[in-house]
Amino acid sequence: MRQPGGWMQLPTDNQILEALATGLELKPSAIAHNIGKARTTVQERLPVLVEYGLIEKADEVGYYRITSEGEDYLEGDLDADDLEPVDE
Repeated sequence: MRQPGGWMQLPTDNQILEALATGLELKPSAIAHNIGKARTTVQERLPVLVEYGLIEKADEVGYYRITSEGEDYLEGDLDADDLEPVDE
């Protein structure tokens, strides 16, 4: 069972992670299209998910991918409340 963090916006954050869990590297517009959310909503959430280490930028053009921590969270093996923001 997933353990979301108090900082997470549900269900949007879970949907973003699930879209990226397909193994694809996606741009915000593609994620938004596939989860039925506005691009602006997705663009607001992506930096937060990066900050907590659940996803990462795949390149400088704007693609994102899930991290092993993000996969662990989706599997229920990681409590997102235990995550600390990562300084870049």
